[in-house]
This record gives sequence, structure tokens and C-alpha cells, in this order.
Amino acid sequence: MGSSESVPTRVFSHEIPGTTMPGYGGIRVSADSLPFPDELANLWTNFKVGLSTSANEQYLGTRSRDTNGKAGPYEWMTYQEAHDRAARIATGLKNHLKMARQENLGIFAKNRAEWVLTEMASNRMGYVLVPLYDTLGPDVIPYILNHTTMRVLVCSGDLISNVLNVKHKCPDLEYIVSMDPSISARLRADAESKGVQILTLHELESVPDATVPEEPAKASEVATICYTSGTTGDPKGAILTQRNLAATAYLAIQRLNADPSYTHLSYLPLPHVFERMVLATVTRVGASIGFYQGDVLHLMDDMAELKPVLFVSVPRLFNRVYDKIMQGVNASGGFKKMLFDYAYETKRQGLASGSKTHALWDTLVFEKLRAVLGGRVKLIISGSAPLAANVKEFMKIAFSCDVEEGYGLTETSAGLTISIPDIPTGAHVGMPLPNVQVRLADVPEMNYTSLDKPCPRGEVCVRGPNVFVGYYKDKEKTDECLTEDGWFCTGDIGCWNPDGTLSLIDRKKNIFKLSQGEYIAAEKIENIYAKSPFVAQIFLYGDSLQSCVVAIIVPDPEAVQAWAASKSISDGSNLDAMVKRADLKAAILSSMNEMAKEGKLNGFECVKDITLHAEVFSVDNGLVTPTFKLKRPQLKERFKNEVSAMYAALK
Repeated sequence: MGSSESVPTRVFSHEIPGTTMPGYGGIRVSADSLPFPDELANLWTNFKVGLSTSANEQYLGTRSRDTNGKAGPYEWMTYQEAHDRAARIATGLKNHLKMARQENLGIFAKNRAEWVLTEMASNRMGYVLVPLYDTLGPDVIPYILNHTTMRVLVCSGDLISNVLNVKHKCPDLEYIVSMDPSISARLRADAESKGVQILTLHELESVPDATVPEEPAKASEVATICYTSGTTGDPKGAILTQRNLAATAYLAIQRLNADPSYTHLSYLPLPHVFERMVLATVTRVGASIGFYQGDVLHLMDDMAELKPVLFVSVPRLFNRVYDKIMQGVNASGGFKKMLFDYAYETKRQGLASGSKTHALWDTLVFEKLRAVLGGRVKLIISGSAPLAANVKEFMKIAFSCDVEEGYGLTETSAGLTISIPDIPTGAHVGMPLPNVQVRLADVPEMNYTSLDKPCPRGEVCVRGPNVFVGYYKDKEKTDECLTEDGWFCTGDIGCWNPDGTLSLIDRKKNIFKLSQGEYIAAEKIENIYAKSPFVAQIFLYGDSLQSCVVAIIVPDPEAVQAWAASKSISDGSNLDAMVKRADLKAAILSSMNEMAKEGKLNGFECVKDITLHAEVFSVDNGLVTPTFKLKRPQLKERFKNEVSAMYAALK
């Protein structure tokens, strides 16, 4: 991550002269920065670019199931067919449901063709799309519907009951449009009794009116409000404009060699802007999108059927693929393992000269591995959290394709940096997108500054056409992260490597992201675990390359003594000795698990391993502040060996 002082042969970003300020490093941009044409700055135009290339080609693919539940082949809708259906949906929304320009339009479903058609209709008429995750519970659904004063919600049939169950909390909701053609009389009656009219998408498209003219949003108008998952308090709604989204798709294409022959398997949730930007990018080049069946357990079957050329996922899945393959290799032993190791090393050396393939070893060793992803993958993109360098290298070698890593947040329209094929593999997230400015701000309380040698370090700040305009109805939260001159402060700590790539090395706040992209609010979880009688102090930690959290626990001496007495253990007062006992650790972890259940923690928030520590975190040993707040950077450094050992034991 930038520790080498050797002079790189290529530099992928450069500092704009004269932009260094006290407390800030210089502004860096990529070497290929270029202006974004404003006439392309809306997603309806983005679609029409793809339409002009691939009007009669495959666009949206869906698998139907037979009466036995078996999925058949992909059935395709062309670009022109999608265009025409979106026009009919737009007509129904405007004429029948009387939607006004820039009115909020909700969508609540898993990834499917109707999701994209609804978004297209919204972009065509200048509505504001408000997506809801299909996993949302009865607290968050009414919050978002009320926060956006939503009248119209497009919903998959299986989720309508979830909405009707909270309708009494949502006075503004008037219409639910079902993506599915069959609605039971009981469900319609239930909706009517609650003051909601249900109609199907087919009924909406069948409104016998002439197709309304296109009224696409202006570049500066709002395209969507994306609600973050929210780790503390209510979720925040990030406002993204048409320019934000269209520019990010346009700029990403400048880095990716995608073309109409590409096929993408869409399974990452569309309410997350990352997947939406992937679809916008694929659409712009006139490529095709196949949707998964809605169940990740069938993802490999969908992969085998679709045979995607582009595969986009998150580090958690790639880590699982890597671990599973390597377990098989190590278990094979003998000649097979020796052959794999030799083939792998040969291809690894070839990567240095830009070669991804090897005629002999790809056929003898790696062909079966490529088949796992369908056998046609040319490009893998990883996002949402950092990908370990060894896993990135493995994917390039095993699947004989480019593996690119991107970095972005909801607030940056999912785009901020991205690598390109000829950047050497390493623990970095590439260089800034074209036309995007990045600088590092000093974080002295964590000992990160733009003057650090050999690599400047600090909080990643970004400015450009990708940056959002603020949080919906929340000026206070907006002002906390968005400066008056347009800089968004991410809360991520980065460092500039000598070759101009960016590496992510820490989080400024006590919120961090695991490898699967889930956010962890450390203090909230620590407060829940601290209710255990055994826990005097707790330091929770989650490595961004791992999928779970671990913790350092200072046990409560009185609780330990009581437990020891109940077990007839004589030295219960000797905490130094007691923390070494496996049975005490098991008892404390069991108690903590009970607290997790009572606190209703999600699975990814639950501690998977603990280390017991006898010495109290104190001001004297530098692990807490005078107000007894945890000094997390110091705790992370103090217990780095224990944390590493716990993660190693969990593998």
C-alpha cells in the first residue's frame, strides 16, 4: 500500500500545481481527465445512446420457471421493446395516476426487468425514483414513504402485504402498482379498506391514451433519492441529480473496454447505486443485462445459463470463491497441487508483461475454474469494499480476465476511483475517474497528514460531477460532510501511492465497512455487548478485508470471580490467569451472544471471536481519553496481533 520508495515507470494521477493548502494535500486528477458534455447529462439520453447502437438486440433477460419450479432459458426484451414499454408506463403514470414532474416515485422489489422499465419511465418524464431494499422491515418502510410523502409505489406482488401492513403509518400513499399480473381479490379488498388502490403494471400500460411526449429531466434536476442502510438512527436520503448519474456512467466507460457484445448478470441489489451505475454503463454501450432468479442460492445456475462477459460483485463473494478453490487445491495434495502451483506461478510471471492467458495451463488447469463463472468472463469488477491484493491476483490468473477494483460511495454516485487493466495488481482502488478531483485532508488525531512520507495520508475528499447535492430534508447532516465549495468528505482514510493510485487504509469515524459491504457502527454494538455482566470494557473491530467483527474484552473482575466460584475454581481473583482460560472465554462469548439476541443485532454485527485482556483501558496506558472515550487508532495498534490471530483462527 505505497510503502515502496522505488520510482514507478508510470504515474496514473498527478497533482495540480499550486493547490496545496494548510491541512490539505494538493488536488489530484487522472491523466485522462476530459470534459463531460452537458447534452448527455440525463439517464434517458444515456439509454437512447444504447438504443441507437442496439435497437433490435437483446437488452433485458429473464428466466421463467415451469410448474415444477425449474428455471428455463433466458427470454429477452430488445432495446426497442423496452423503449416502447417504458413509454406506455410513463403514459399511465402521468395520465392515470396524475404524477407531476419531480414527484417522488417509489420502487420496492428485487432486481428484475420491470424494475429497470420503471426507472426508464421515471427518467423519461423527470420523476424522482426512490428505491427501497426488498429486505426492509416494518420500521424503515414507513419512514421512507413518509419522508418522501410518497403517493405512488411500484412493487413486486410478494411485497405488497408488507406495505399494506404499515399503511396506517403512511397517510400519503394512494397507489400501489404491482409488477406481477395476478392480484387476488382479497389483497385488492384489503388495500381498498386501507385507502389504497392496487393496479398492475399491465393495467397501467393498457391505459388507452396516446403515448405522452418525452419530458426528460434537466441535468440539474433530481434523478433519485438513495437511502443509505443507516447504522445509527434513521437512514439518510442522498439526493443524486441526472448529471451525477449520467456523468458517472459516461466517465466509467472511458476506463472500461465494454462493448455491445458484453452481457452482465444483475444480482447486487438495485437500490444500491453501485448496481444501478453498472446497469447505466452497460446500457450506454448497448450491451445486455440478465437478471438472477431472485435467490443467490441459484446464482451459479444463472451464471452457467447466461455465461456473462462482465461479472460485478463484492469482495465477500470473491473471497469465498478464492477460499473454496484453494481449499480444494490444498486438499488434493501431491502431483495435482504441484501442477497447480507451477501453472499459477507461470501465469503470475506472465501478468507482469500484460499476459492474462497461457495456451497450455489455461486448458489443463484453469478451464474448469473459468466454467464456475460461465466460461466467457472477460472483465470482473469488484466494488463496495477493498479487495485483498492476493485475491485480486488470483482472480486474474484463475479466470484469465481483467480484474478491476473501484471505489465510491452513494454520495459519489458509486464512482470515485477505478483501476484499469494495465495498472499493476496491488492493494489499491485505482486512480480518480476522469474529471473527478481528489485530495487528502489531514486527520491529526489519527496521525495522518498530507506531509507523511513516503506516502501522503489523510481523509479522502472528492469534488466533481459525480458528487451528490446533499441529504434529503437534512441540512445538518449535509453540512457535516459537504463543503460550500463542493468537496465531499468521505470519512475514509487514504494514501497516495508513488504511482498515483489511491489505497484505502482506515476509517475516520467509528463506522467501518466489512468485505461484503455492510456498515458497522462500533459504538452501538459495543453498548449492546457491554450489557453483559462479564464485560467491563470492549473494543470492537472489523477489518475491511473480512466479513465479520471481533472484539477485545476486559472482563469484569467481580463477574469473573462469581463464575469461578460456581465452577469451584480457586484462583478466580487472579484476572491475569483467568483471562487465559478457554472455559471462561466460552462463558463470556455465550453471555455476549445472549446480549446480541436481546439487542436484535444483525448477523454481520455479531462478534465471532473475542480475546480477553486483564489490563483496563485507561488514560495512563493511552487507550482512552480523559472522558473515557475509546482511542480507536491506539487500540487498533495495541491489539493488532490479537486481531490478526482471531481472524486467522476463523478461517
